[in-house]
Amino acid sequence: MFNKKMVTDLDVEGKKVIVRVDFNVPIKEGKITDDTRITAALPTINYLLDHGAAVILMSHLGRPKTKEDLQYSLKPVAEHLATLVNVPVKFASDCRGEIAQAASAELKPGEILVLENTRFYPEESKNDLEMSRDLASLADLYVNDAFGSAHRAHSSTAGIADFLPAAAGFLMEKEIKYLGNAIAEPVRPFVAILGGAKISDKIGVINNLLKTADKILIGGGMANTFLKAQGYEMADSLVEAEVLDTAKDLLSRANDKIVLPIDMVLANAFDAEAEMETMALGDVPVGWRVLDIGPLTVQLFGDVILAAGTVVWNGPMGVFEFPRFAEGTFGVARAVANSDAVSIIGGGDSVSAINQSGLSDKITHISTGGGASLEMLEGLELPGLAVLNNK
Repeated sequence: MFNKKMVTDLDVEGKKVIVRVDFNVPIKEGKITDDTRITAALPTINYLLDHGAAVILMSHLGRPKTKEDLQYSLKPVAEHLATLVNVPVKFASDCRGEIAQAASAELKPGEILVLENTRFYPEESKNDLEMSRDLASLADLYVNDAFGSAHRAHSSTAGIADFLPAAAGFLMEKEIKYLGNAIAEPVRPFVAILGGAKISDKIGVINNLLKTADKILIGGGMANTFLKAQGYEMADSLVEAEVLDTAKDLLSRANDKIVLPIDMVLANAFDAEAEMETMALGDVPVGWRVLDIGPLTVQLFGDVILAAGTVVWNGPMGVFEFPRFAEGTFGVARAVANSDAVSIIGGGDSVSAINQSGLSDKITHISTGGGASLEMLEGLELPGLAVLNNK
């Protein structure tokens, strides 16, 4: 799965190269508020420009209902990209049909064309054959650099590869290298840290990690369901009653691999200013709820992390959006940053947490794809990766 052709394996000089990027960025009042995903694509874009290619970029943005839903237009993204590169950036107000064809025909080597949102067409998410063919007709070669969308079999991520030579960009290569190796050949001990609200989102991940990881540290809301499955009263804490039997089954098969909190930070309401208490593991008092792991758990998790060879982290340890209930998440972030392990942060809220903690430069790799990272950890094949040509 990881032996794919890279952009460096293609002869791109004088060619039109269509690149699937992940420009699904937050926009407020027509301005990009976080351009991390745009800057992450620059190495591939600049490589293609430096090697004489004309570069066509396509991406989705949000979940538009119709083509008239212009709050999801990629025009502001094209304008922002123009401030980051030293070449002309053109914008096509459609991603297929006459407008896109004309814009592609006029594009010269050393120039960039940004196509309009691929999701303005419902056919995109259906991996429609005609849409895939239309996108492919704009170029000579296809590069996928959108790891964050690689778990989706869409026209722009998978179908297009039936019509053009297909390779991975540098961002995709980096994701494959770190996440792929962490799963296939981890430096041991391999420690997975899972948090966030729900077990139901991560049952497949835990099942796969029970086969591959040495320890699985569980915090966040999902720990509550495991603790309830062990017989503790959780009062007003978030608990998924419908997966209690699944939690019991996972614990019975874990052979001490799963490590749960030994203390917790409680609140008497789901509120940033709520009254708070720290208590050792036990029945949560009526009217209270768990909003973070406690300091003894941070220490316990930290000891496991410091001994690790590989650490993969997905999901916060508590309601870190409330500063008083963020210490568990930031404590784990510090432990990961101080570890000598290969450390990978697997997308989503964990990335926000590590960025807020100011420790992102101490992490080996911060993944750009939450859903795609989880599916890789689950051992699933990613459609956007599987369709790329093998070396």
